[in-house]
Amino acid sequence: MHSNTAIQDEEDKLHEECGVFGVFCNDPERDAAALVYYGLLSLQHRGQESAGIAAVKDKTIECRKGMGLAGEIFTPELLSQIKGSAAVGHVRYSTFGSSSIENAQPFVSRFKLGSIAVAHNGTLTNADVVRELLEDSGIGFTSSSDSEVIVNLIAKNYKKGLEKALTDTIKFIKGSYALAVLTDDALVGARDPNGIRPLCLGKLNGGWILASESCAIDAVGGEFVRDIEPGEVIIINREQVLSFSFSEKTRRAVCAFEYVYFARPDSVIDQVDVYGARIRAGEILGRESAVKADLVIGVPDSGIPAAIGYGRATGTPFGLGIVKSKYVGRTFISPDQNKRERAVSVKHNVIKSEVRGKRVVLIDDSIVRGTTSRRLVSILKGAGAKEVHIRICSPPVCSPCYFGIDTPHRKDLISNGTSASDLGKTLGADSLAFISVEGLLESLSVLDAIGDKNGDAPVSIKAGPERSYCLGCFTGEYPIPVSGETGE
Repeated sequence: MHSNTAIQDEEDKLHEECGVFGVFCNDPERDAAALVYYGLLSLQHRGQESAGIAAVKDKTIECRKGMGLAGEIFTPELLSQIKGSAAVGHVRYSTFGSSSIENAQPFVSRFKLGSIAVAHNGTLTNADVVRELLEDSGIGFTSSSDSEVIVNLIAKNYKKGLEKALTDTIKFIKGSYALAVLTDDALVGARDPNGIRPLCLGKLNGGWILASESCAIDAVGGEFVRDIEPGEVIIINREQVLSFSFSEKTRRAVCAFEYVYFARPDSVIDQVDVYGARIRAGEILGRESAVKADLVIGVPDSGIPAAIGYGRATGTPFGLGIVKSKYVGRTFISPDQNKRERAVSVKHNVIKSEVRGKRVVLIDDSIVRGTTSRRLVSILKGAGAKEVHIRICSPPVCSPCYFGIDTPHRKDLISNGTSASDLGKTLGADSLAFISVEGLLESLSVLDAIGDKNGDAPVSIKAGPERSYCLGCFTGEYPIPVSGETGE
């Protein structure tokens, strides 16, 4: 199910598939598409391969999309073509389907009863089966994306009414999804029964917002209202905001990697502050695997909060140490190991005066192939670092993801079947340690605000049946059955 874009991973990181954003304005003269554009800019970290916006005006949905970044695609002229009082947008990094304009979202379907546009974050585990059934009933497809399955299912059931069409569609599909759906007169949000992918609701002066992350609501001057619950559908129209649950209560299993790496640090997902979670992960790392050192540095950008936390917990001075170029795009990289390793030198450089003669702790969020870690150890030692100790604020990534993250095959995951000690030697580090699974879960605990209101100490809410996480890439245990989990 993973596309060949995995070999183009310039940062040796796992990548989120995409981000969704939707706006519904009660004022029919207000330009929702422009607001969606700004929302997509704030979600650009979730996908840089393609972007699109669909907007409705006078009962007609117009869509514009292209390859590349939202800021490059949407000129003022193009945005003026899709002005409307409601709109949905999407930024994409492909995991299912190739990287092409045919697979760019939103997908729009026009039919006798109206038209709909769908923006989808996640991956359907039964997409092939559903696609075949739809094709057998005479429905054609223009892309290889599993997201087109969703728009065609809704269109097929639309004669039953919007609410029934949504319910029937959502009960039929399996996997992970956060959906923003635009109809002629409504904006709809839906989240899979386990809540694997994030989705939240915001309020705008005279309207409503759906977004993958709360930082995008902030970007357009909106007010965060709440997270969409797992298994919940929200329908927003001019008369009301309707909420209903389409599934029995299941185990919440938010993707833990949202907090480790994917989400922006200024977002809050399911009551957990992303920046705070990364700080706590660093503190726990320091508690679990401290080492005598003169300096702790983080790999920009997501490793920096954890490095700050590690420094606080161990008393090790924090410094920058590594500078990241923000102008090296994904298209710079060729799918060749030697070129990929050379690219790390272009992407990251060391501040020699900061590390020379020092024992350095290098904090990163994860190790996937080991390309970046190996090269960073090399350039740190080349800059005069006396020792380099790697500390990782996630457990070893040993298994693939089936729910919307681009992971290499199991055999290409360098931590698979390798001890931390042996891996550290392979990477040239003086030592290597990962946070434990228990430590990661502890970093994702949240503070109960009730304690603050009563003047008492806040109470930490631990992960449990009501608050649990998808840890499949670390443990190989998935929140829902996965066909084709072969271990390859």
